[in-house]
Amino acid sequence: MKNIVLIGFMGVGKGSVARELLQHADYMAVDTDDLIESMQNRKIKKIFEQEGEEYFRKLERDVAKWLQKSVKNTLISTGGGFYKVKNLKKIGTIVLLDSPFDAILKRINEHPNAKAKLKKRPLLSNLEEAKKLYDARRPEYLALADIVVDVTNKSALECSKEILKKVKENV
Repeated sequence: MKNIVLIGFMGVGKGSVARELLQHADYMAVDTDDLIESMQNRKIKKIFEQEGEEYFRKLERDVAKWLQKSVKNTLISTGGGFYKVKNLKKIGTIVLLDSPFDAILKRINEHPNAKAKLKKRPLLSNLEEAKKLYDARRPEYLALADIVVDVTNKSALECSKEILKKVKENV
């Protein structure tokens, strides 16, 4: 079994889908943002505030090197910009969780913990800039993905079943 690497724009549901996938597949799981927070002993929002985005991207590159070298048979949830690491394809099968920008915002805003979800994502504080970022990233996500799953109006269970089916077909 190869690693499965979930990519997609912030708020698309990578964490939710990963948690559901673990119920149906024999994988370990890691989240790149959680790894970075553990390494730094502070939240990503604080890292951005105190060190800036470039420092955070360096931390992502360090995590990517470790994942490639040390992690097997694992479901890897990534932050929205993690896809830019140069060794992504060497880490595992790349699964893009795809959805239109408006649907992502709706999903976040309808979550019972919406304020905390938005607060956790510093790049979503300016929606006009976030939309530009989404528009710039989406073609890059599509170009990298081995598998694309449209998550719009689907449950985490539906998405996880689709991913497992497509991963088996992709082997």
